[in-house]
Amino acid sequence: METKHDNLNPQQSLELITSMISQVKGNLRNVSFHFLLWGWVITFCNAGMYYFFKYTEYQRYAPMVWVLCIPAGIISMIYGARSEKKAGVVTHLDRISMWLWIGMAITISPAWIFGSQTGWMVNAIVLMPVGMATFLSGIIIRFRPLVFGGILFWIAGVVCYIVGPVEQYLVGAVAMVFGYLVPGYLLKKSNQ
Repeated sequence: METKHDNLNPQQSLELITSMISQVKGNLRNVSFHFLLWGWVITFCNAGMYYFFKYTEYQRYAPMVWVLCIPAGIISMIYGARSEKKAGVVTHLDRISMWLWIGMAITISPAWIFGSQTGWMVNAIVLMPVGMATFLSGIIIRFRPLVFGGILFWIAGVVCYIVGPVEQYLVGAVAMVFGYLVPGYLLKKSNQ
């Protein structure tokens, strides 16, 4: 069975590809919500860890701040499911982006699960895959602030190996502000 896309000339093929990229950009620009949600949650968690380790005697309770990720994850999944229904058209690049972020979440999960075994030096491990996913998302939608955010996460991941165990939380918080929050707000603004 032949579809109307089977016999496209080069100009029509280019127009089809351009429209698909525009659709993906539209769909992915709506994900500014996720960058903002996770940016604020992870910034707060990193700042909480820093506070507990630096200024209190309750260091053993510090990892409890990460419990905030559970409701954030639920909110993120509900929002994502509703957004997908609203979008109507879900392209191949949308699916690639979705699986990129799911893969990133799976990759970093052991760092949190076994964090106590690394002395909670998880930012050094986590920021690198976060950088890759952010960088590639920026490439997919051609949004430079996300590309720069991804590069910043890579740099911050390396810096976390250099600084002390407590200071890595400040590095993580700063990386989230400039890697997720700034691009997230710019993405949201560009979508209005």
